[in-house]
Amino acid sequence: MSEIALNQAPAHLRQGSNIGQPLTRREGILKVTGAATYAADNNPPGMLYAVLAVSSVARGRVASLDVAAARAHPGIVDVMTPGNRPALAQDPDAKDHPFMFRMELLQNDRVRYANQPIAVVIGETLEAATEGATLLAPTYETETARTGLDGGESFAPPAVGVGNPASVDRGDVEAGLAAASRTIDATYETPAQYHNAMEPHAIVASWTADGLSIDTPSQGLAMAQGRIAGLFGIAPDSIHIRSPYLGGGFGSKGLISGPQILGILAAKMTGRPVKLVLRREQMYGPVGHRAPTRQRLRLGADAGGALTALDHHTRTASSTFDDFFEPASDISHTLYASPNLATSHEAVRLDTGTPLFMRAPGEATGSIALESAIDEMAEACGMDPLAFRLRNYADAEPISGKPFSSKALRECYRQGAERFGWSARPLAPRQMRDEAGLLVGWGMGTATFPALMFAAEARAVIRRDGTGLMETGAHDMGQGAWTALAQIAADGLGLDIDRVEFRAGTSDLPDAGIAGGSAHTATAGTALHKAGEDAIAKLAALALRDERSPLYGAGNAGVVARDGRLHRRDDESRSESYADILARADVPSVEGRGKGAADPAAQEAYAMHAHGAVFAEVKVDPDLGQVRATRLVGAFAIGRVINPRMVRSQIYGGMIWGVSFALHEKAIVDARTGRPMNPNLGEYHIPVNADVPALEAIVVDEQDAHVNALGIKAWARSASRGRRGPSPTRSGTRPGRASASSRSRWTACSADDQPAGCGSPLEPAPHR
Repeated sequence: MSEIALNQAPAHLRQGSNIGQPLTRREGILKVTGAATYAADNNPPGMLYAVLAVSSVARGRVASLDVAAARAHPGIVDVMTPGNRPALAQDPDAKDHPFMFRMELLQNDRVRYANQPIAVVIGETLEAATEGATLLAPTYETETARTGLDGGESFAPPAVGVGNPASVDRGDVEAGLAAASRTIDATYETPAQYHNAMEPHAIVASWTADGLSIDTPSQGLAMAQGRIAGLFGIAPDSIHIRSPYLGGGFGSKGLISGPQILGILAAKMTGRPVKLVLRREQMYGPVGHRAPTRQRLRLGADAGGALTALDHHTRTASSTFDDFFEPASDISHTLYASPNLATSHEAVRLDTGTPLFMRAPGEATGSIALESAIDEMAEACGMDPLAFRLRNYADAEPISGKPFSSKALRECYRQGAERFGWSARPLAPRQMRDEAGLLVGWGMGTATFPALMFAAEARAVIRRDGTGLMETGAHDMGQGAWTALAQIAADGLGLDIDRVEFRAGTSDLPDAGIAGGSAHTATAGTALHKAGEDAIAKLAALALRDERSPLYGAGNAGVVARDGRLHRRDDESRSESYADILARADVPSVEGRGKGAADPAAQEAYAMHAHGAVFAEVKVDPDLGQVRATRLVGAFAIGRVINPRMVRSQIYGGMIWGVSFALHEKAIVDARTGRPMNPNLGEYHIPVNADVPALEAIVVDEQDAHVNALGIKAWARSASRGRRGPSPTRSGTRPGRASASSRSRWTACSADDQPAGCGSPLEPAPHR
């Protein structure tokens, strides 16, 4: 086969069986035995401890700090304030691309939100640094804090999300409402919500003769490397970041945060390694959160229940000093067919940390309001909520008119409803009670999320001993990425997963993009797949040109890679092992490179989304108004499944977060001071096992030839994701109704300069 022919048809060169297997987590034993090394577990020699002093007011300026008292403490090494902070090469308030956000790095004495870092105390022990931060005893010149969605003058934001237009329309909404037989006009509010990953933001930073060495949890190693390089005026490749394990991210670790940079500055100031770990309450401010929303939906329908108009308007909030606006209305672009559709946003500026990406920004908040409004419209039309959704099923994306690359939502509705027993649901509310007299409500909602892809790179090696190596700087937040990506890597090389070493989790490996937007498996997986293609093509070229090989003369019939051997496609009895091919060619290995990125032509031609349906049973105390979710069934069409076990775990997680969003999570802010009043896991509530007694997940088979070469949809952080929540806050909502919306061996260390044990599947990578 010619080189050109090999390059034209590489997808047919491999055949494997690792993808689709329900493998257990490759790093699971390390985690359950406590051997997994998270960022704050590292303790290099000579390390100091840094503790943040944070503002107790939301607006004003720091009038005084008792630095002398802090420095007098016997365990204190230094105190960093705006007056002595090491210089930066870049203004922390500068922005030169959409994923760059402003951060507080002690650039002045202004206070822009509660819990803003105002000083850093560095000590020989954590206890000393903590006591030193208390001794600073700050005083303030305080200004009135702006809080709540009515706390500032509204304006039309220039964009929402990352560059999405704030307002979009198709058709004439007002004419559609005027022509409707029935209309609803409903307003819903969702509260501010905060990241509460088990692992708080942390950093261990060391400046060396070779550059900067960092241990920190990151969902985007290359982006973090670039941001740090810009702030300190150093080359990105002089920064080595290790992030083998994350104890949860939810979007908050996608971008490097101010506290992490302060840890690096503390190491620079002292000339010694420094560890800085946020306390739980310090997570409520400088590392992003979900903004509150107030959403108004106006819907019209004709006598047959077909939508004639859908208008979705969102009021949300951002900080006074930066721009990120929750794109909640955008969810209405994709779900229901309506000839007249409009979405819009307005915003206010509050004295709060900048809200950022958190667990499906826009889709989570928006779907809760949209799906509740759809339920109310169904009731106004006298229709079953599922029947109303099927009546308004969109066969093409409503806002763009594009066909879907694939859409098995009808099958999600069918399988979910059948399993839940939906046909037994009475049409009118307040018809069901349990034996204790509690009202029982059955509700359902539609799930959707865009099938995103970013950019990633990977390197593949086939070694002379017949084993393989795959490298990409991928991130695992606990969703199982190490396992799913290792399965893709092994199939890409036509090897059993136990014969492939998978390296990830450090910044000196090929850039795997960002583990965000639910796109990591699709993006990094495609890069791995293509790297495998490239390596196999080069191996095949060695054999096909060698007269001594049984594969010689295969020509354009080509070969298939399977179980460490290349087989002629036209005669599979003629094959040769990778080891024999390389030994005869007298080369130690062949190397392939691959890139993962979206296909612009496919994106232009198709609307790409994953879909699902969630059915929920809730029980409501009619006297107390207490609501408990008692049963959830979700059915999801998510493209090709890499690991069914991981997918099911992700679906469960999505549905649990839905319960959390609707019934538990709410940040309470003191309207007088702007301070969070419940910045802890005792008072900021999230579900426990007793809150979600019954879960069932159904994966609906779906093939998509357009999203990427592997057919993976960007659904969960590794493979799938459920959408969020039964119901938003709305006055007048009647008890008894529910609305549910949804949503190998490996090495976590550098390819070079590996310490002893770094390649072992049962041994953590030690600190270097």
